[in-house]
Amino acid sequence: MSKQIFGAQMSLRCCGPTFPERTAGPCWQLYVAQTGLVSKWPTFTWPTTTEVPSVEARQAALAYLGFVLAEGAEWEWTEHIGPDYHPHPVRVLLLGAVKVRPLEEGAA
Repeated sequence: MSKQIFGAQMSLRCCGPTFPERTAGPCWQLYVAQTGLVSKWPTFTWPTTTEVPSVEARQAALAYLGFVLAEGAEWEWTEHIGPDYHPHPVRVLLLGAVKVRPLEEGAA
């Protein structure tokens, strides 16, 4: 079993992400934070929607990226205020975070 533990985060990109490619509207995006350039981090973007991805959809996205939840890890959710530079009113944002490890077959 791999001893490497990483932090995965997901959030609703209210105006759509620009990385790895631009979307037409709001969507959920998950990434695994690692050393090195942010542009190289494993990233999964769901199709345009504001609905929170299910636990199963999150597990499938992590597996697609080459990761699985670390032993005993559970998703933690926090709320924060979105940045005021967006072209819409400031709103509360939801951020999910969980500890992950590479799949046994290899990492992303």
